[in-house]
Amino acid sequence: MAEQIRPDQIELAQRLEKELADRGLLIAGGWAGFRVLVIPKDAPQIQLDEMRNAFFAGAQHLFTAIMSVLEPGQEPTQKDLERFDKIDKELRTYLAEFERAYGMGGRMQ
Repeated sequence: MAEQIRPDQIELAQRLEKELADRGLLIAGGWAGFRVLVIPKDAPQIQLDEMRNAFFAGAQHLFTAIMSVLEPGQEPTQKDLERFDKIDKELRTYLAEFERAYGMGGRMQ
């Protein structure tokens, strides 16, 4: 089982995420929070580099996928909203699995 995440780690991660997002670095903020919460402090640089690449690649894929499936026009269509709902459900399922694995009990939402 994964090591439980402490409340002070969650607080630090949330602070980093907010500070970076306020500077227009939403993905970098998410990465900073993820790094605090998930990656061991003594992780080798190669692990940090590869995990950062995977994190940003996932974000890039999701953003590109969202942008490519939007219906033409400026207002979201019903189909767009349905796609967003499916993305939300998929990511909430992942988050619930993550929280169970790290003993967080719904504190990330």
